[in-house]
Amino acid sequence: MASARSVPLEIPPAMMAGVRAAYATPPRAYHHFGHVQEVLGHFADVADAEGWQAPREVWLAMLFHDAIYDAGARDNEARSAALAREAIATYLPDAGLDVGSIERWILLTAQHGRIDREDVLDDNTRHFLDCDMAILGSAPALYDHYERSIAQEYAGVPADAYRFGRAAFLSGLLARPRIFLSDRFHASHDGPARANLQRALAALSG
Repeated sequence: MASARSVPLEIPPAMMAGVRAAYATPPRAYHHFGHVQEVLGHFADVADAEGWQAPREVWLAMLFHDAIYDAGARDNEARSAALAREAIATYLPDAGLDVGSIERWILLTAQHGRIDREDVLDDNTRHFLDCDMAILGSAPALYDHYERSIAQEYAGVPADAYRFGRAAFLSGLLARPRIFLSDRFHASHDGPARANLQRALAALSG
């Protein structure tokens, strides 16, 4: 997880236990708590390099953003945002948090690949979304493991339908002038992401 210095608020142990339990239900190949730990690692990197506006809210949005995940469901983000609101009301009622912003960021993750840089008015939001998508620009072996894990999560979908849908998503990302919204991630991750996506598309069509 992100180091203690980069955790901007104290999380009650019962709240964290509930979050971990949510990420274990149902069992997941990729969207488990390990994914959250990776995203929070990117939170720490941005915190060290540039800082965050509303760091407590961003951190909590990252913590909860995939808490509810059923592969193919259309309401995962809405249910995750609702869970975040409920948990904050229960465990952090007097923390003065902007819960509306936390919910908004979680809901935006449903639009990955469909948001233009100009649609997002602040670097806080751009960095938040890019931290979640950073896996696309990871080392080839790690990215290939990610692709296998996503396919495993969609094992209940007919293979041809999965390949068609996945190829459409990856092709859509490649067609965009920017895969990442922030200048920071665009500079460091765009090139590796394009190579990874092209390789994944070739495998899907092979």
